[in-house]
Amino acid sequence: MNLELQDVHVLVTGASGGIGVATCLLFLKQGAVVTAHYNTKSSTLEPLLAEYGATRIRTVQGNLTQEDEVIRMFSNDNYAFGPVQVLIVNHGYYPPNDVPVWQMSLEQWNSTMASNLTSSFLVVREYLRSLERATDAVKDRASVVLIGSTAGKYGEFGHADYSAAKSGLQYGLLLTLKNEIVKIAPKARVNAIAPGWVKTPMAEHALKNPEIVYRALATMPLKKVATPEDVANQVVVVSSSTISGHVTGQVIMVEGGMEGRLLNKPEDIIS
Repeated sequence: MNLELQDVHVLVTGASGGIGVATCLLFLKQGAVVTAHYNTKSSTLEPLLAEYGATRIRTVQGNLTQEDEVIRMFSNDNYAFGPVQVLIVNHGYYPPNDVPVWQMSLEQWNSTMASNLTSSFLVVREYLRSLERATDAVKDRASVVLIGSTAGKYGEFGHADYSAAKSGLQYGLLLTLKNEIVKIAPKARVNAIAPGWVKTPMAEHALKNPEIVYRALATMPLKKVATPEDVANQVVVVSSSTISGHVTGQVIMVEGGMEGRLLNKPEDIIS
């Protein structure tokens, strides 16, 4: 199926992670040109640079919690491929330790919000500002995909900060943006993809724990952890104005039919 993404300029934030690399690769296979953002490490993107070359993919570094760095990322100096048409907001940070609300510091809360929600606001804002100045041809392909999480739907014990940030992203921000973006680009769309557990390098250690795997899959009829490609496929399809041109404001859950969390272990149940 032709998604008609040939030569469409796609910006993927957090592109050096497992989902980011898979998403960049799939866009490249569809003929798009890709700007791949990273914060600290870009080594995982080197195979894509070697295979597709500088005429198809370029990298840009930036700390997206810093307003000036986000503005720089969208400056004319970085428009090697022209204005961004499709924006994939994929970056984020998941604090590794379980910290219930009553033990959580304000510093952690603010840091998680900045890394996941405020940074996404900054990226989307600069994208919209550039889109407002763009030609009608660019605007006709405009699409934003926010990467949320099952944590944003169900919450997650020990991660109220992350859950709240993802809820804000995939509900409050999403549902507002899909109404605002059409004021500057009438055909533009905004959607979210919300994965559960995904086999990425970041999750590799946790997924070696059988207890974690069991609790992750217990309410999931498909009984398997997603791959980065499972997520990337949905991102690319919903980005296509040809295939998904009448889809906007949706949260697409990529979580194997998950119905919720296991809240209690057997020893927690008192008869």
